[in-house]
Amino acid sequence: MFAKILPHNEHTLDRVLRVLLGVVLLSVVFIGPKTPWGWVGAVLLFTAFVGSCPFYTVMGWRTCAANDRS
Repeated sequence: MFAKILPHNEHTLDRVLRVLLGVVLLSVVFIGPKTPWGWVGAVLLFTAFVGSCPFYTVMGWRTCAANDRS
């Protein structure tokens, strides 16, 4: 059921980059200039841990092979 809602469409490198960027953006909320734009980092972290990007799904994109489940 979840495979239709959240299909795996991110490569491992894409996920690592999302985690790094997500942590940096969230630090802007708590440490840096305290701007609400940093909460975008939470979205990046969520998509990285789930392995699925809704935007990629809508656009029909994927950064991993069809049989890649890492």
